[in-house]
Formats: sequence, C-alpha cells, structure tokens
Amino acid sequence: MTQSFVDTTGGIYLIKAGSQQANELSELKNIPELKGQILDIPLTLSNQQALTLGYFSLQPSVSYEAVFNFIEVKIVTKGKMVVRDGRNQKYVAYAGDVLVFMPDTLVIFDGESDGEAVYFKNVAATESYLSPAVATMKA
Repeated sequence: MTQSFVDTTGGIYLIKAGSQQANELSELKNIPELKGQILDIPLTLSNQQALTLGYFSLQPSVSYEAVFNFIEVKIVTKGKMVVRDGRNQKYVAYAGDVLVFMPDTLVIFDGESDGEAVYFKNVAATESYLSPAVATMKA
C-alpha cells in the first residue's frame, strides 16, 4: 500500500511548486507523440474515503482519451485545457476555470491543449502517477 504524502495527523502542509517530479504521459500511455505530464499525491490512506491531489499539464501534441470511473475536479492554473466527451461535445477551460469529470465519463484530451491544472479525485492515487520518491514509500 502506498503511504500518504502528508501525515495522518492534523496540520498545514505546503507543497512547493516544482518540488515533486511529474511523470511523462507519453511513457505511461505508450503514445510517443503525446506531450504532457501527470503526478498523483495521495492525501489520505483510506481507499473508502480516498482523496488524491494531482498536477497535470499538456503541451500541443496528439489527443488521447481516458474513462473516469470516479469524480475528478481539475482547476486550470495556466493556459488552456481542451476536452471532449463521448458525444464529441467540446469544452475549453482557461486559467481559473474548473472542469468536473463525473463517474463513467469518457474524456478526450484534445491535442490543442496547452496548459496546466491542479486536480482532486475521490479515488486512491494511481501507482504509475506517483512521484518516484512517494512511490518508494511502502507501508
């Protein structure tokens, strides 16, 4: 089981920008042309009440799709994120905008995306998205 990035006791935690190494999406998705990065940071240890924080960025490249079986809230912090749903409805989010992905939703991340986001999801961290330092901590 992966340990939480933060302690289980109360308190305030500061995660400095750039302090965690993100993972290359091209390697994780096996799409060499894909330019983007992702990082999951587990905030809780319980799978029943999981909460994960993450960083996500895309640079102009190719589109890719993912099915969300959980709730994820992406807050665009820089640039723009362009997504489409299974009906090909296009959504363009700019810095300050929020994208909410509900369970059982196909999301197509458009290749014209060029931005960064912070996200929260109500599911345990994805092992392959963890920072190498966090991934090595085992309970």
